[in-house]
Amino acid sequence: MTAQTISPPSFWQRLSQRLGRRTPRVQAEPLTQTDAALTPGRRLWLRFKQNRLGYWSLILFTSLYLVSLAGELISNDKPLLVYFQHEWFFPLLHDYPEAVFGGQLPIYADYNDPFIREQLAKPGNFALYAPNPYYYDTLNYFSNAVHYPGPPTQENLLGTDIAGYDIVARLLYGFRVSVTFGLALTVIGTVLGVLIGALQGYFAGKIDLVAQRLIEVWGSLPELYLLIIFASLFEPSLILLAVLLSLFGWIYLSDYVRAEFLRNRQLEYVKAARAMGLSHGQIIWRHILPNSLTPVITFLPFRMSAAIMALASLDFLGLGVQAPAPSLGQLLLQGKENLDAWWIAVSGFGALMLTLLLLTFMGEALRNAMDAHIADRLPPENV
Repeated sequence: MTAQTISPPSFWQRLSQRLGRRTPRVQAEPLTQTDAALTPGRRLWLRFKQNRLGYWSLILFTSLYLVSLAGELISNDKPLLVYFQHEWFFPLLHDYPEAVFGGQLPIYADYNDPFIREQLAKPGNFALYAPNPYYYDTLNYFSNAVHYPGPPTQENLLGTDIAGYDIVARLLYGFRVSVTFGLALTVIGTVLGVLIGALQGYFAGKIDLVAQRLIEVWGSLPELYLLIIFASLFEPSLILLAVLLSLFGWIYLSDYVRAEFLRNRQLEYVKAARAMGLSHGQIIWRHILPNSLTPVITFLPFRMSAAIMALASLDFLGLGVQAPAPSLGQLLLQGKENLDAWWIAVSGFGALMLTLLLLTFMGEALRNAMDAHIADRLPPENV
C-alpha cells in the first residue's frame, strides 16, 4: 500500500485553527438572587465602582474639596490657637489688637510681624500656626523678597503672584470658590431644567409648542454680551455671575427632560395612574420623574465642569470676580501677562486641568454605569 503524503496545513488553515482556539468572550453571568434584591441606587453605585478611574476620581475630587472647605485650618495668616501670659486666645475667630501681645500700635496684630512672633515664642507662651501661614489676601511686609512675582522659596512653596499673594493659598481658596460656584450653578440649572422640561413633556400640545418657541428666543440671546453689559453696570460678584449664568444654563437639560417625559407619558403605568385618579403633580413627581432622571444624573458632572470653566473664562477676561478675591482664572491671566513667571501659569493651569479631568472621568463613569447596554454586560459585584 502506497503511503499517502500529508501536506502541511496552509496559511488560511492555520489561521482558522488559531481563531477557533481563541477563548470565547466572557458572557455576563445571570443576576443572582442577591443581585436582584439590590435597590436601583445600590446597583448604580456598584456599577460606578467598577470603573476604577471614575471611582478614584470621585474620591480624589471629594477629598480635595473637603480640604479646601477646611482652608482656614490649612492656610491662614492667623494662629489657630494662642496661649499668652496664662490666657488663651483664638485669633482665627476673633481679631485682637497688637497691644494684647505686647505691641505699641493701636492696630490689629500682624502675626507675620517678627516682633509678634518673638513675643509668642517666649518661654511660657504658645502659638499653633496653620501649615501655610498665608491667607489668600495676605501681604507679607516682612518678607525678604525684593520684587513680585516671586519664584518658589521656602516661605512661599509655589511662589507669589504679581501682588505678592501666596500662590498656594490662592490655589486652595480659588479651588473652593470654583467648585462651590459650580455646585450652585449646577443645582440651580438642574432645578429649572427639570421643572420646565417636565411641564413641557407632560402636558405637551399647545403648552409645549409655546414654551419651545419662547425657549428658542431666549436661547438666541447673546449671553456673553449680556455678561459684559451687566459687568459694566454692576460690580462683578459671584452672586451676580451665578444669577446671569443660571438664566441660560438650564436650556439644554430641559430638552432632555422634555424628551423623556414625552416618551414616558404614553406608557402603561402612566395611563394606569391616570385611571386611578391621581393628580398631575403626583403623576409627574412620583411616577414619571423617577423614570426620567437618567439624562439628568449623567448631565451633572459635565454641567459642573462647564460652570467651573465659565467662571475661569470670565475671570480671565476680567469680567468675573476682582482681586483680591481668589480665582483660578486670575492666575491664568497673570501667567499670560508674566510669561517669565512660569510658576503662576503652571500652578493655575495645573489646578484647573486637574479639576476638569476629575469631573470628566466621573462623568464618563456615571454615564457608563447608567447605560443600559453596558449595565447588561457588566453585572454588579457585591461588596
